[in-house]
Amino acid sequence: MSSSSMHVAKTGLTAQQTRMQVIANNLANVNTVGFKGDRVNFESLLYQISSVAGDPTSEGTVLTSPLALGTGVRVVNTEKNFSQGGMITTGNALDIAIDGDGFFEVLRPDGVMGYTRNGTFSRAATGAITTASGYVLQPEITIPPGAAQISISQDGLVAAVLPGESAKTELGQITIATFANPRGLTPVGENFYTATSASGEASVGAPVEGGRGKLVQSSLEASNVNVVQQLVEMIETQRAYEVSSKSITASDEMMRFISNNL
Repeated sequence: MSSSSMHVAKTGLTAQQTRMQVIANNLANVNTVGFKGDRVNFESLLYQISSVAGDPTSEGTVLTSPLALGTGVRVVNTEKNFSQGGMITTGNALDIAIDGDGFFEVLRPDGVMGYTRNGTFSRAATGAITTASGYVLQPEITIPPGAAQISISQDGLVAAVLPGESAKTELGQITIATFANPRGLTPVGENFYTATSASGEASVGAPVEGGRGKLVQSSLEASNVNVVQQLVEMIETQRAYEVSSKSITASDEMMRFISNNL
């Protein structure tokens, strides 16, 4: 019995260690543009059923509840919180924030399409709009040399005044992608997500249309991590870990008492 309780407590320790890692990652990314905080979901392990509710106890009487012993807990998954982060005004014409649903599409070096909320874009030597790591925004938009007064509308139209001209010329259209289940996306680092069967296929279109968010030029979306909430959850996790640890200590002392006195 005591060894079983030690195993149950060990599953609690493992689960709380996982939760602490998630909290630490949230806090580490509190200043990461477009970062969305994670939370951990738990579920109980299989129960050992010794008696089932309804089993007879005597003629005409039955158990009103089962004799079921839990075997611990496990982490099912981590889940992203895709609530809107605050807006940071930067003054940089190629900094773009999404206000509402949607992700920018970026072609990663491995050929897989990446989806991100980080709108920290730059202009490459070729004129293409890229991420800070040089990955090209899709669909590719090229800004000619000498272009000035770059403007990006709420619905994604990119325009600029070209050399020798007085009026703005339209250079391209930024599109954003939405998903039926954004929590099904897989985070792969560098602020990117990739699509999975759980997220569904990307629905790509112009901002504002079809329930997609609007673009905000010269702004960035801050991380949506609430530091105070994370600190509270950290203390809660620490206390839960300590209690599970004490359960192991208590079980060990019980086993030692039996060994010394029987």
